[in-house]
Amino acid sequence: MITAALAAGACSAPEDYTTKIAAARAAKDESFTSNPESPVPPDKKAELLPLSYFPVDESYAVPATLAPAAERTRIQVPTSTGKIRDIERVGTLKFSLRGQALKLTAFVEVSAPQNRLFVPFSDLTSGAETYAAGRYLELDPTPTGIYVIDFNVAYHPYCYYSPEFDCPYPPAENRLTTPIRAGERLPKAASSVP
Repeated sequence: MITAALAAGACSAPEDYTTKIAAARAAKDESFTSNPESPVPPDKKAELLPLSYFPVDESYAVPATLAPAAERTRIQVPTSTGKIRDIERVGTLKFSLRGQALKLTAFVEVSAPQNRLFVPFSDLTSGAETYAAGRYLELDPTPTGIYVIDFNVAYHPYCYYSPEFDCPYPPAENRLTTPIRAGERLPKAASSVP
């Protein structure tokens, strides 16, 4: 019996992409609802939770190549609380989305260095369908320099939920001139598009 159960488990189909994204979104909602250290203040939970998202669209998960920066330079970006934060350019992620060649700069935070690449961005949905200050992506480093940019996991920074958080704004080089209707969005009642 155990052998049959193991064989059945070993032969099961890989997890469906949409199901995987939906499960991650549900887990985030549960964490933001029940965790006492949730970034969503108690008085805003009824208004903001569950979080709002664009429908999952696998065409927004695209391969990208990272062209490393010739020199890792630091830049200063303003934050939501009026401070200035240092971030360091790691390189440029080049990709194609719906037939359009695009690029985003990948950074690391200087004050809290980590292995993940930080990709803050804004697009033509910012301020209408998504948080005006932009959204974030984080990417785990790869040894090949090939990444998957998945806008279905783009998220609002914590300053969207509460002004006590200090969030860096996307620099000018990461302001996309196309709408990215994937990932976290404003609640439908707050946005102009259904």
